[in-house]
Amino acid sequence: MAWVEQSGNNHWRVRFRRDDGTIGSIPGFRSEKAAQDHANDLESDQRRGTWLDPTGGRTTLEEWLTDWWDALDVDTRTEDNYRSIVRNHIVPRWGDTALADITNLKVQAWAKQLRAGRLSPVTVAGFVKLLSQILTDAAEDKLIVANPIRPRRRGRRNHAARIPEKVWAEPTEVLRIADQVAAFYGPVGAVLIITAGWTGARWGELTGLQRHNLHLFDDDTGFLVIDPQNGALHESAGGKLWLGPPKTDASTRTITLNPSLVRLLRAHLDHHVHPHVFTTPEGALQRRSNFSKRALRPAADGNLNQPRAVLRLQPVKPGLTFHGLRHSHKTWMIADTIPEIAQSLRLGHILKDPVQRTYSHVAPEVTSRLLQCLQDRWDKAVVDVGDSSWRRMA
Repeated sequence: MAWVEQSGNNHWRVRFRRDDGTIGSIPGFRSEKAAQDHANDLESDQRRGTWLDPTGGRTTLEEWLTDWWDALDVDTRTEDNYRSIVRNHIVPRWGDTALADITNLKVQAWAKQLRAGRLSPVTVAGFVKLLSQILTDAAEDKLIVANPIRPRRRGRRNHAARIPEKVWAEPTEVLRIADQVAAFYGPVGAVLIITAGWTGARWGELTGLQRHNLHLFDDDTGFLVIDPQNGALHESAGGKLWLGPPKTDASTRTITLNPSLVRLLRAHLDHHVHPHVFTTPEGALQRRSNFSKRALRPAADGNLNQPRAVLRLQPVKPGLTFHGLRHSHKTWMIADTIPEIAQSLRLGHILKDPVQRTYSHVAPEVTSRLLQCLQDRWDKAVVDVGDSSWRRMA
């Protein structure tokens, strides 16, 4: 319901009743007819269910965020990341801005300024995407007509948008890195490196792996299970560690192990009693940044430029990350002509083709051939690298 009131000499306003019974006001009309026409349009929009309260758009972004955070339903790590971006980048620019005053051109200008400030295009795109999600929810809550953010269609082409190729390693290189990790960090880190290379499992899947999900048999066969409920170790931006579901539903899987890896893991478990398979040398849960700094980076990149290094480490594969071990495993399977369905199931991926996904299966002989290829790669790498005391168990 809407009606017209005179608010001064030659000034009228439209009054309206909201769904919750409160009364709003739209001032600024210079004639009674103009105000009445607007009131009629307002009532018509209300009947069609298309009308938006104009005062809703005056809500500032920071005010809207109070409700938005309460309704957000994502995992802890994602929420921590969102809060960091909002606190450090979005609120400083848009916090005091009314939702209705946020325009596509203003957002694109902001993104341009961020890129000029040496932030990568991918990072900036992430900020804009999060702001877009916030505004989409504001539109769905009928505070604004629509999310104003649109993809850029004009301007310079981004010739740097090509994603660089991921660094991966040959089995011999993985073994050399593991040997260096064993020498200065400890065998616990070396076994983690080897397991990642020869299974393709993710960081969180391995550091969250518990003894009861690792099955090793006397005939040197075995497998590990990525549990759907607690199959991954998660770490928040604040440093909290907890067990939770793996990355996707497809990540829930069983990964078979080649004989040498079974023997290596069996000996590894005999050296500690922690319920988790992989821990730090001190017996604590692993943290990605700590392991990278203390173990992987020196072992892969070398430390010859550090004058006070206790143990000199030669560079083996500069730039290799833990996720790069997963890329390495994928590359090995491709080189060994393992069928794509077997690769996808082992890595926890989903085939893009729904027909192929439905009708493709992994025969036992494919699994046997995959394990034999992995064992052959291990045997050849051991011959190339030479003997090592911590590896004699395998």
